[in-house]
Amino acid sequence: MSNNRGRGLQANVLGTFDTVVMAVAGSAPAYSLAATTAVLVGAVGLASPAALLYCAIPMLGIALAFSYLSRIDVNAGASYSWVGRTLHPFLGFISGWALVISATIFMVAGSLPAGSMTLALFDAKLADNTALSTVVGALWFLVMLGVVLGGARLTVRAQLLMSGVELGILALFAVLAVLHTPSARTFDWSWLGFSHFDGIGGFASGALLAAFYYWGWDVTSNLSEETRNSRRTTGLAGLIGVGIVFLLFEVFTIAVNVILTSKQIEENDANVLAVLGEEIWPGWGGKLLVVSVMLSTIATLETTLIQVTRSLFAMGRDRTMPSALGRVHRTWNTPWVAIVVVGAVALAMFIASNALGSVGEILSDAISAIGLQIAVYYGLAGLAVVVAYRKMLLKSAANFVFGGLWPLFGALFMFWIFVESLGQLSGAAIAIGLGGLAVGLVPMFWYWRQGSDYYRPAKLDATRAVEAEYVPDGAGVPSRPHEGLPTDF
Repeated sequence: MSNNRGRGLQANVLGTFDTVVMAVAGSAPAYSLAATTAVLVGAVGLASPAALLYCAIPMLGIALAFSYLSRIDVNAGASYSWVGRTLHPFLGFISGWALVISATIFMVAGSLPAGSMTLALFDAKLADNTALSTVVGALWFLVMLGVVLGGARLTVRAQLLMSGVELGILALFAVLAVLHTPSARTFDWSWLGFSHFDGIGGFASGALLAAFYYWGWDVTSNLSEETRNSRRTTGLAGLIGVGIVFLLFEVFTIAVNVILTSKQIEENDANVLAVLGEEIWPGWGGKLLVVSVMLSTIATLETTLIQVTRSLFAMGRDRTMPSALGRVHRTWNTPWVAIVVVGAVALAMFIASNALGSVGEILSDAISAIGLQIAVYYGLAGLAVVVAYRKMLLKSAANFVFGGLWPLFGALFMFWIFVESLGQLSGAAIAIGLGGLAVGLVPMFWYWRQGSDYYRPAKLDATRAVEAEYVPDGAGVPSRPHEGLPTDF
């Protein structure tokens, strides 16, 4: 099938280092710690470091799945394309839709803290003003929208600046936290074991929150059509990204439990990192960590915008959503229609969310809802890699473990979290999570009836792809952009 939708995205813009930075920024280390640590400690207490550890293991399985799948199908839609071509097009569409909905919800949930953190730098009292936080957050969102519209090069330059400062501050405080002497409690290795969880239900609720911490590294796969040597680079960058943020999450979660009292954590639910900074370095510490959270939140708004707009672009190109979404700007090589549509929807949701209550309430329901949707599309990708590589899994121990067993474990873990947490979540979180997924059935059936070629896919089979991709040692593997649906084997 020819690529009859006009221009594609600009190929070979991003290198390996750029892509690793995007993976780390996608997981938003400082934002995740600030927004979720108090919720996680509230849910599982001293088991919070263990929840992050035991979620990192299956999460690496999902990152391996993305790595193996991106080797055989370079597509801005990532799991939307892979799941559709291995399991079933309906599941593929739901996989892409789960990302679109979770990312759209997050842009509202993430813009509020971006606004309140910016205000907190000037006056702590202003940060509690939901209306003002929404306005400032919306302004940051519009700036990021403009950056993403301006193309992949501009996006990466902005990202290097924001994430560079954020990670520098976090690294400094990670060292200072280790050297810090006064403590509320002494670290115990049992915090990394199972003894502090309140049964299976407690473990599941901790794992769902931990999944939200990690979410976002897979932006590298949505950028695959714009990355040099992407069949190798996107997956590798995702794995490195998960490793880096895991270390940061563990250091800071343990530091919060060691240095702050339970009362301090409870009273500063959305501001726990600033309180930690103040304890470690009185006077400057709190402000510096607020800066890192603000930059992290703005940086992750950018990566989330990339994920949602590239997914919608792939859907528009395949005609599983309005084909206008597949249009690319002549100058900037970005899917401008998708970016404008997402911007308009998110701004409408900002206004609506203001009527719903405080920043804290909006955040907690949104994070739980996003956790459900993440579990769906990560889990489906974990199954997809096993199907795509099924004929190759027994050819080597590495294929069996990294391309089969570990991703399958990751997928089953994601589905287990999904089912187990339904009994733990509030009605609002379940309504947002499942309702958002259900809305996707409307465009899915509509475009299926319209006869989109996406619903008659060329099956994804790693044996054919790997044979066609064989390159002698020492030769570079060219990264080719997507060339229509039946991928260019």
